[in-house]
Amino acid sequence: MLELLKHWDQELFIFLNNLGIERYDAFWITITQEETWTPLFIIFIGLIFFYYRAKKGGIVLLMLLVTVGLTMLLTNTVKESIERLRPNNVEALSELIRILQRPSNFSFFSGHASSSFSVTTFMVLVIRHYTKWIYLAYLWPLLFVASRIFVGVHYPSDIVVGAMVGVVMAYGGYVATKRILVAIR
Repeated sequence: MLELLKHWDQELFIFLNNLGIERYDAFWITITQEETWTPLFIIFIGLIFFYYRAKKGGIVLLMLLVTVGLTMLLTNTVKESIERLRPNNVEALSELIRILQRPSNFSFFSGHASSSFSVTTFMVLVIRHYTKWIYLAYLWPLLFVASRIFVGVHYPSDIVVGAMVGVVMAYGGYVATKRILVAIR
């Protein structure tokens, strides 16, 4: 059964990766870089301090950083334990897929997915009572993780599991943040 799931995952990856169009390659390469999203991170920090003010804003920001740090620690630990090769490093796929990046570390599960969904879900949870517009922030991780397929470095399962881990970690960070904010009233 596991082999069948791996086969379907690989076939879905090949299909999605080949939907990429050469004239959009520069777009996907730009989207997949963390630095591209720096303005969004600045907006997130601004929103935290706008809605929570100085002391509470500092706590919310610190908890966001702790949440993302723990998410990345878990992601890297799992990657090193599972040691799943990225599709761009699988020789049998090299003639079947479009490869725009060539990272050599492991694939399962996606750090881009876990971190972006962790940040976004945390932000949505802490800001949603102030503005419903925060839900638009989910456009970022959706584009971010799609880019990982189009540049040829992640299977769909890497992304789905990474996103789920990010959401769960964000929820845990949010619960801890709420408890801390209640305690300092």
